[in-house]
Amino acid sequence: ANASSAAPEISLSSASAVVTREDRIVSLSPIQRAMFKSMTDSLGIPHFRFKDEIELDALMQARQRINEYLVELSDGAMTKMTYMPFFVKAASLALTKYPILNAKVAVEPSAPPKLLYRAAHNIGVAMDTPGGLIVPNIKDVQTKSLMDIAAELRSLAQRGKSGAIASTDLKGGTFTLSNVGMIGGTYLSPVLVDSEVCIGAIGKVQRLPRFETVEIDSRSVERVVPRHILVTSWSADHRVVDGATMARFAVLYKKLLEHPEIMLANMK
Repeated sequence: ANASSAAPEISLSSASAVVTREDRIVSLSPIQRAMFKSMTDSLGIPHFRFKDEIELDALMQARQRINEYLVELSDGAMTKMTYMPFFVKAASLALTKYPILNAKVAVEPSAPPKLLYRAAHNIGVAMDTPGGLIVPNIKDVQTKSLMDIAAELRSLAQRGKSGAIASTDLKGGTFTLSNVGMIGGTYLSPVLVDSEVCIGAIGKVQRLPRFETVEIDSRSVERVVPRHILVTSWSADHRVVDGATMARFAVLYKKLLEHPEIMLANMK
């Protein structure tokens, strides 16, 4: 997600754009072939959607203080933390409360379907790379600090740009977050893969007017104030996840991000 209101720079002379006067047939790239198979398999999953707004003002202040601390360290390892480590860690803390959303539907021939509850929170993060969209995952997020997650995200991003993502980084994911807000857009309807039962998408941060009730001279007064708003869009497998569970997860996720001190209190 990007808190800046400036429009993203988009080149009209992208190297990936192909202009031709004739129709042509091209083979799918390896990433496209994998996406074709996984999305075709996803057609058999009945999705349902849930969207919510999150106020990020308190988190923005906490992030600013963390970044000031990182600059003071002066060790060069990391000078800036993005919002994504907070989004990833909040998901892991919420999954601890609602582990079914970290589960997998296990289907075997001639046997009733079962749920595999997975202990590890291997949270995938969709990345736009020169070769196409990939979803590497951060292993065991439930054991990691915000600094640990930030370092792994930076490493994955660097390896993604250079085409050096290892196959192990792409396997074993249990839950996915897609930060479409880095490119633009507010709402998304993310599509599940058959190895997961929940996926989330994060839109761009917008500065919007909201109502606030304050006490002035012992009177309740309603006024309009600016707030930084983020929209999260969730999709879940309706074969095993009900709407109430998805809503409760989303409400907890919202609370953790709107009140960073609660997130801190729940970290191990």
